[in-house]
Amino acid sequence: MIVMSDSQTFLHELVGSMSQGAAGNPTVAMIEAAFAHHGLHWQYINMEVTPDDLGAAVRGARAMGFRGFNCSLPHKVTVISHLDGLGESAAVMGAVNCVVRRGDQLIGENTDGKGFLKSLTSVTDPRGKSVVLFGAGGAARAIAVELGLSGVRQITVVNRSESRGRELVELLRGKLKLSAELVVWNGDYAIPTGTDVVINATSIGLYDANARLSLEVSSLKPGMVVADVIGNPPRTRFIRDAAERGCSALDGLGMLVNQGIVGVQYWTGIEPDGSVMRRALEQALGL
Repeated sequence: MIVMSDSQTFLHELVGSMSQGAAGNPTVAMIEAAFAHHGLHWQYINMEVTPDDLGAAVRGARAMGFRGFNCSLPHKVTVISHLDGLGESAAVMGAVNCVVRRGDQLIGENTDGKGFLKSLTSVTDPRGKSVVLFGAGGAARAIAVELGLSGVRQITVVNRSESRGRELVELLRGKLKLSAELVVWNGDYAIPTGTDVVINATSIGLYDANARLSLEVSSLKPGMVVADVIGNPPRTRFIRDAAERGCSALDGLGMLVNQGIVGVQYWTGIEPDGSVMRRALEQALGL
């Protein structure tokens, strides 16, 4: 007969990630490293979920007692209809990347913007800055709202879909009283003179180090801070081009680590060691 001690259990607390392209998701390594480092009997499960199956996947996570899960592309907006409520920042942004079980409810939060802002402030104070933001999806919304709350002077949203871009600009103007404008993205975009920060918040470059962002590389000037949300690979073509032009180039790893820290805090109540998570992420990516 097997006798278990009072503290022994063979049942993990479960969290995870729902996305498409899950095989390339390196966050598993850093979050599992945090659990191990802090002696938490938790497990992070990486799940490939199509848009058609998202509702069933959320119901399954609820039924299996998941304590929460991350949502990545392409689910950050569509997951909202499958949840019980939203945290304040997620409600303003209209996008969720982290779901937390609170009691019997699954509540959507957003760590995208907070993770990005913490990474950005390591190289520059965004207050009073002029920003060009490529994209208007879930990550772009989160970043734009956090930038607005941090006191940026102006944001230009560059997006291929006029309707989605207009929606983000109106959100920034209406809820944050921010100076914001939309440029419909046709062909190569030239960064305006006087821009302080340039951000790729699209999926261009994800899992493809040679994918090209449609912009005039010559318009990237020394002194600009250029940031990419893509963490895999960290050295995207956009980041390499910016570095070669003398810009201060900020890859997506810092954003990923800081997102992970906030997510683990939401789920476990423990503040994890960020250096442990960063080392695990770099090792997973072969850096």
